[in-house]
Amino acid sequence: MAALGCCTVSSPPRLLVRAEVNFVNAEEAKRLVDEEGFTVLDVRDKSQYDRAHIQSSYHVPLFVENKDNDPGTIIKRTLHNNFSGLFYGLPFTKPNPEFVQSIRGQFSPDSKILLVCQEGLRSAAAASKLEQEGFQNVSCITSGLQSVKPGTFSSVGSTKLEDAGKAGLVTVQGKISAVLGTVLICAYLFITFFPDQAEKLLQMSPVSPAS
Repeated sequence: MAALGCCTVSSPPRLLVRAEVNFVNAEEAKRLVDEEGFTVLDVRDKSQYDRAHIQSSYHVPLFVENKDNDPGTIIKRTLHNNFSGLFYGLPFTKPNPEFVQSIRGQFSPDSKILLVCQEGLRSAAAASKLEQEGFQNVSCITSGLQSVKPGTFSSVGSTKLEDAGKAGLVTVQGKISAVLGTVLICAYLFITFFPDQAEKLLQMSPVSPAS
């Protein structure tokens, strides 16, 4: 009979269960809230949230206004304010470092959460973060609040939910060309998600000599 010696028994590896994010249209989102008890979590910036938001929704922005004053940030903010900020009233932002922590403080991992933003991009990014943190019941409106028909949700604010993303000169000048609008939005997204590359491009721009 073999002698029994002292041995270390390793515990089985922990398995992290991750549920797939459920992407729904506005009508299905309304049903989730009314019939299945989902809570609306708005991840837009404060300016859009203040213009219009779903009644009784929670607000934790995925991006917060960037007020840093280092030279690189000042350059990026100036570039932003002369394009997207001027035409669309979009604030110059940075990722919210307390996003996940704030949500964990208000919701448990098994909470039923409906994420909303204006176009659907930020809510999808937020859903990915929450999925990685172990949240199991997360849904998103595919094309954001801009796709919500008037009257679908009760809302609070000075404008309609689908119009909450409109501000700046575009609201004064009315319709602008589709090409210009696309360029400005692409510039905003490029600056937001690739700030270092945007700064390099700006530094490469020719500067006219002082007279």
